[in-house]
Amino acid sequence: MAPPAVLSFPPRFVPAALISVCKVSKEDIPLSRFPGVDLLELDSLLSEEERLVRDTVRAFVDDKVKPIIEECHREGRTPLELVPDLGALNLFGASLSEYGLPGLGGVAYGLIMQELERGDSGLRSFVSVQSSLVMYPIHTFGSQEQKDRWIPRLATGEAIGCFGLTEPDFGSNPGGMRTYARKVGNDWVLNGSKQWITNGTLADVAVVWARTDDGVRGFLVEKGTPGFTSSDQHGKFSLRASITSELGFHDCRIPGDAILPGTTGLRNALMCLNQARYGIAWGGVGSAMECYYTAVEYAKQRIQFNGQPIACHQMVQEKLVWMAMEISKGQLLCLQLGRLKDAGRLKHWHISMGKRNNVWVARESAKLAREILGANGIVDDYPVIRHMLNIESVFTYEGTHDIHALIIGEAITGIPAFNAPERHAAQQEEEKPAPATVGSAR
Repeated sequence: MAPPAVLSFPPRFVPAALISVCKVSKEDIPLSRFPGVDLLELDSLLSEEERLVRDTVRAFVDDKVKPIIEECHREGRTPLELVPDLGALNLFGASLSEYGLPGLGGVAYGLIMQELERGDSGLRSFVSVQSSLVMYPIHTFGSQEQKDRWIPRLATGEAIGCFGLTEPDFGSNPGGMRTYARKVGNDWVLNGSKQWITNGTLADVAVVWARTDDGVRGFLVEKGTPGFTSSDQHGKFSLRASITSELGFHDCRIPGDAILPGTTGLRNALMCLNQARYGIAWGGVGSAMECYYTAVEYAKQRIQFNGQPIACHQMVQEKLVWMAMEISKGQLLCLQLGRLKDAGRLKHWHISMGKRNNVWVARESAKLAREILGANGIVDDYPVIRHMLNIESVFTYEGTHDIHALIIGEAITGIPAFNAPERHAAQQEEEKPAPATVGSAR
């Protein structure tokens, strides 16, 4: 029996299949200058293929991403020059097994997201959107014709996609969406807008969610369709190496077969978000690892009192220990999420635990690393301030920290707490505070 498909690489990179089938020397596997963060010997819990996937992407990040990413951050541009390499590495849609894609397991896919976010959150966002929010819904809910047309092109990076769910007035509550698709003859006519859309102005195809007379459905809207507009969000201080856009639909007419036929409600859009949030849980670990490693190396080299490195001070060591321990716990959490995913037992609130915890760890690690680096922590000679800015977006998107708390809270108690209790007008009148009087404490 032929071995399962695995990552395919440019000549410099060697996939696991060549190791097992062709007996290629392990010395040919690319080595990264980043030693990793593994205080608990978690590498021993990974399969050989999982380690090879991680090490390959880790080397790619060191060789191709880190030399240019600060410049991209300064200029506020997406590093599109990396897209062909990302496609050649099969990093787009790596968890799919059709169309020559590798069909990687959950842990291997997560490790890809970890290493990409160690490079930059915007780069991980690019790959995450392409894979989890565009290729996944087309593969899961699309017609055979839609899959045949788009997945091969999205896999190579020849085509870029985006995901339109969030609207200007509805972020945490996507069920309040106003974008509407009306059936007119054999066509659909869309009206509405979407905001905070990664890759919006770059996208050749947008996966757009809209209300219909039959509930929320997904649609494929192609670039250049009359009535479809996109514009970039300017003034960002976060995710500057990633394009963020607003999409507009003004009597945008699309053919009847542009609907994703397998979509039946908002639940399908949330299924896509679960795929992306899973990757973000791993990505948070990657961002935290990069900040921690930078802080450790800096603390060992920065000489201050009595000619000693600041790493010898208890307060600095306590910060490093906090980061190392939280990263280790986050790694264990991700690994268990991946094993549950591969076993088909992963629940949406499991994913919320990972996203909520690990992005928080990344946020706190960036803050502590910035403190250790002092003034050097605010300049882009070091990656810490870029990660610190980026993680503010990641902390908010794909479900805020608080929204994920409510998801987990509902799993614990069985009681959803998303909506405030309804109150009658008379009750609201009774609850109005009395006007302040002279001498009162108000």
